[in-house]
Amino acid sequence: MSKLSKYKYYTPDGVADILPGECSVKKSIEAKIRKLFDLNGFMEIESPSLEFYDVFAAGEGFAPQEGMFKFFDKSGRILVLRYDGTIPAARIASTVLKDETEPLKLSYIGNMFRFNETGGGKQKEFTQAGIEILGPRTSEADAQAVELAVEAALAAGIEDLQVSIGDVEFYNGMIDEWGLEENTSAQLQKLIDGKETLAIKDFCRNNGLPERADEVLALMIYSGGTVEMLDDMRRLVSNDRSVRALDNLRQVYDILDDCGISGYVSLDLGMVQGLNYYTGIIFKGFTYGIGFPVFSGGRYDNVVGQFGREMSATGFSLGINLIMNALRRQNRLPEDQGIRFLVGYTPVGRRQAFGFAASKKAEGFRTLTDCTGADANGLLRMAEVKGIAEVWVFDGSENGTRLK
Repeated sequence: MSKLSKYKYYTPDGVADILPGECSVKKSIEAKIRKLFDLNGFMEIESPSLEFYDVFAAGEGFAPQEGMFKFFDKSGRILVLRYDGTIPAARIASTVLKDETEPLKLSYIGNMFRFNETGGGKQKEFTQAGIEILGPRTSEADAQAVELAVEAALAAGIEDLQVSIGDVEFYNGMIDEWGLEENTSAQLQKLIDGKETLAIKDFCRNNGLPERADEVLALMIYSGGTVEMLDDMRRLVSNDRSVRALDNLRQVYDILDDCGISGYVSLDLGMVQGLNYYTGIIFKGFTYGIGFPVFSGGRYDNVVGQFGREMSATGFSLGINLIMNALRRQNRLPEDQGIRFLVGYTPVGRRQAFGFAASKKAEGFRTLTDCTGADANGLLRMAEVKGIAEVWVFDGSENGTRLK
């Protein structure tokens, strides 16, 4: 036997078969989210799984090249598998949809490919759903993205949901005020992410930051998530950039309160990731039983312009596989409903059987029409193995016979 022949039985690391039952549940979740996006006026797009490398390399920090699957076409050009849904949406908005009137609302559901993905069980291929609101740079657009992310998670079956919302412009404003250079700022980011209070005090002293900086950073890390934190922080900062970020967060929160979903929201000014990508609000949605956000998003006003059309943008992406993992660990993953009817027949009852099966499918019931020629006992054994509720056989009698 060839040494390589064993690999025909397996899948590569980071990818997996999705089997009957689980696949049905996954498609049902996708259908609910797709309907939600459609009802909210988003136009679905489907970008190709293959893109030129230049698409994802258009902006520094948008998609790290070490995370992409790269290969060459016959002309020697570098191709990549689709890394995410946002950057292709930006390309589409700037090219084939360049004449569409703003706001441009796009949605997608598709598989993404990342070489070194660590979230959701280190999957290299996973399904994402997401939306992009392109055009307006308003608190209303930011809030709408958060609202739809929450509604998508709820529609998928997540009940215990916590959404953290911050604004990277608050941190950027403080960095400008304190005059920190890029390398020093990156060091501070790590300390904030790790909530390293003592190290932050040393950092403030070593870099000659004003006395109030220690208090600002402490409130960023341990803000408690309440809207009152914004008022406390407003009394500590004076630069326009940070103040505008605080005002934007207040407006977004008030809109979400009017939407009835502020109970899911906590405010977190310590979210300082993705400074090369995000340009304003940033948010993540968490649920128990899984150590990764099930959705994340924010404002990214510098992405679409990389493709030649200056447009502000905000949006989010939600991990379908992460949602399913969370539901499974919470023992709330829906069960596949299975097949309701099994229909068998003899030659004289075939037309009647086909009519019966068609009527049940029209009523919305999953119906299996036998194609094996099984007799009554064979049909009953098949139903037992497959968990089918009702078995009917048509042999020319007036109404057919229910065996089970």
